[in-house]
This record gives sequence, structure tokens and C-alpha cells, in this order.
Amino acid sequence: MIGIFKQKNPGNTLLLLIYALVLKFPSFLYPEQPLQLSGDHYLYSQLVRLLQFLHLPAILYSLFTFILIFGQALLFNRICNAQKMIAKPTYLPAMAYILITSLFVEWSQFSAPLIINAFLIWIFYRIMILYNVSKAGNVIFNIGLLLGIITMLYSPAIVFLILILFTLFIMRPFRIQEWVIALLGATTPYYFLALILYFTGEWSWDHVIPTIDFSLPLMPTSVFTTISIALLVIPFIIGGVYVQNNLNKMLIQVRKGWSLLLIMLMISLSVILIDGDTSYVNWSLCVVPISAFHSAAYFYPLNRTLPVVIHWITFAYALYINYILR
Repeated sequence: MIGIFKQKNPGNTLLLLIYALVLKFPSFLYPEQPLQLSGDHYLYSQLVRLLQFLHLPAILYSLFTFILIFGQALLFNRICNAQKMIAKPTYLPAMAYILITSLFVEWSQFSAPLIINAFLIWIFYRIMILYNVSKAGNVIFNIGLLLGIITMLYSPAIVFLILILFTLFIMRPFRIQEWVIALLGATTPYYFLALILYFTGEWSWDHVIPTIDFSLPLMPTSVFTTISIALLVIPFIIGGVYVQNNLNKMLIQVRKGWSLLLIMLMISLSVILIDGDTSYVNWSLCVVPISAFHSAAYFYPLNRTLPVVIHWITFAYALYINYILR
């Protein structure tokens, strides 16, 4: 399977769809309503309220979730190939994305973090093109705007606003006007939200200001959770080592892109400290950067035995927790 997805064959899209259906089919067997977390902000809460008003069958949420995950995987794969994050075009980022989201049952359910991952992929693309843009005002504003929107979906995601600071510091020479533009972009969604709330007579600071509540992360409660975390960490470390070893062969913007993916991962992990939710749903915000490093772990080793063994162990384990333990 690694060898197949390592090649950029148009037919791999169909194979990837079958691969995703095998892993995600239990979501259709045991459909769930949209997940609601303690950190859900105004925009996602209103979306859930609308969906509940429509009384949609639970199976539709499974379908929406599958389309979201599969679409995110393909989009992230296309961005990685277009920006030459991996030495050759490949389908490994998409494969890794789908496989990783199968390591926790909650990661394959409709939730605010699932929607946010789509925005993070879009933000990553805008960040990567920022390096070669001469007039970057529009791009920077759009990055700030997208970051502002994700904070309105999920309050703890406000820490992602730090990402725009690292982006400007790494990708651009210092220009104070660009930093101001980024700030304007991040606050624009709140400006329109405040207007809507005011004119509809629903004004409340609780609807506007994200709630921040620092707490210790949820510790693994079972051996299966520990195994899932290990299967996330081990390929990540391997991929990180191979990326480091191949940095001198990469373009400057690609090196900076890997640095920003690592920063994105650290910011995602900090969300766990802000949201004291009793599930592992918010951990799924790490999926985007981890998928890139996992794809490197599958691509770069000259000895194919190690990546093949890691993949099939992870695949078999994902089938077990989704079909047997669910």
C-alpha cells in the first residue's frame, strides 16, 4: 500500500476512496449526532442549533463527516505536492491524513475541530504562497480572517492567532503595516458578529469573547488510548528525523513551511491545555501537521520494511478500534 500511494497515479484517488471507506465504514454503521464540546463558540453553536432544527437523520452527519475528511485529505495532499513539501509528488499525505483520523473514534465524528481542520489546511496554503508574493496585504488579511473565523467556531482555537505572528516573522521581512493588516483580518469576523448581534437584539459579551479556561490535559484512560498516542508519536519522530536530514535538499520556502508545520503542531497541542473537555476530540487539531510528518516517515526511508510495518500495524489497529471496540 505504501508503494502504491507513493506514486502519483490519477487512479490512486479511487483507491484512496476505497481505503477511506474501509476505515470509516463503522461511522455509517453507528451514526452519531454532532458532537458538542465545552469550548464550542457562537458560530458552531448556531450551526448545531440549525442542524437540530432541521431534524436530519444521524446517517447524514456520518456522510458529511466522511466527505469532509476525504476532501481535507485530498486538498492537503494537493497542497503538499504543489509546494514540494515531499521530494516527489505522492498520495502519502492524503493516506496519512485518513489513517490518523481513524486512530480515535471521536476524530471521525462531526465536530468543531473537524471543521477547523479544513480552515487550517487552507491557512497553510495561504502561508506557503506568502513567501513569493510581492504585495502580500490581501494574503495576510485573508490568513488573519480565517484565523478569526476558527476562533468563532471553537473558543480554545484563539491560540492559533499566534500562528500569524510566527508566519510574518518567518516568511516576511518586518513591515509594521503587514502586522496591522493581520490584526484587522483577525478582528473582522468579530466586528460583523457584533453588528449582527446588536441589530438582532441578542447582544452579549459571552457571544463575542472566547472563553479561556486553562486546565491539565486529559490523561490516557485506557491502554488503547496509549497505543493510539504511540502510533501518532513514533511515525512523527521518524518523519521529523528524515525531514531534518533532507532539509539541505529543499527550497527555502519549503524549509520554512516545515518549520511552520512544527509550530502549528505545538499550538495545536496547547489547545489541549485550554479546553478541559473530557474527550479527545480537541486533540484532532494536531492532525494536519502530524499528517505531513507521517507522510515523510513513509516516503524517505530507503529500507521499505520499517514504513510498511508501521503502516500495517496502524491500519490493523484502526480497524480494531473502529469495528470491534466501537
